[in-house]
Amino acid sequence: MLVLRSGLTRALAARTLAPQVCSSFATGPRQYDGTLYEFRTYYLKPSKMNEFLENTKKNIHLRTAHSELVGYWSVEFGGRMNKVFHIWKYDNFAHRTEVRKALAKDKEWQEQYLIPNLALIDKQESEITYLVPWCKPEKPPKEGIYELATFQMKPGGPALWGDPFKRAVHAHINRGYTKLVGVFHAEYGVLNRVHVLWWNESADSRAAGRHQSHEDPRVVAAVRESVNFLESQQNMLLIPMSFSPLK
Repeated sequence: MLVLRSGLTRALAARTLAPQVCSSFATGPRQYDGTLYEFRTYYLKPSKMNEFLENTKKNIHLRTAHSELVGYWSVEFGGRMNKVFHIWKYDNFAHRTEVRKALAKDKEWQEQYLIPNLALIDKQESEITYLVPWCKPEKPPKEGIYELATFQMKPGGPALWGDPFKRAVHAHINRGYTKLVGVFHAEYGVLNRVHVLWWNESADSRAAGRHQSHEDPRVVAAVRESVNFLESQQNMLLIPMSFSPLK
């Protein structure tokens, strides 16, 4: 019995001290926070843009009664025109399911907003994202314009490109060239995609900050490191709607 017990003790000790093999397959910091952000993009019929926005402004309270709206913007530059972009926050996937079920039973929402607006929409897209673990959402100090920069990174996840990307983002923040609102990592949609939402006082102040950052050796060095893991990128200039929580 003593032999067996000492053998068992050695086995347990070896198991405790042994490296966790599964950790080598991790793609980045574990996602402990279940809060998710749904990115929705609506492509509107050109002649129906104003009608859609007017109806949304009038009836958005029917939708926000069910879940939190983070921000709602029209797309000014970048990609297809006559487009709106909005972000919705949920506690977790179960919460989103509950909200969608409640909306399906909300006759006022459907009759006053959903049904009239469906005829005005040409195309819809949805993407589920998480905030990256090292970022907390920030609210800008005043009204301004927003830039959504989207980066398609090489396969491998944050374990491959997370730290260089973080350093590139912080290089811009630390020098005050722009203000960070949030960094979001795609969970459903195109994988290895990261969205960075920036705030600037105006399009001109954004341009000025960008020109200055291009001459900053610390920013240039951080960006050069990050682009080694970059496949493509694009951006959009966003104008907040009057009913958007983020102005």
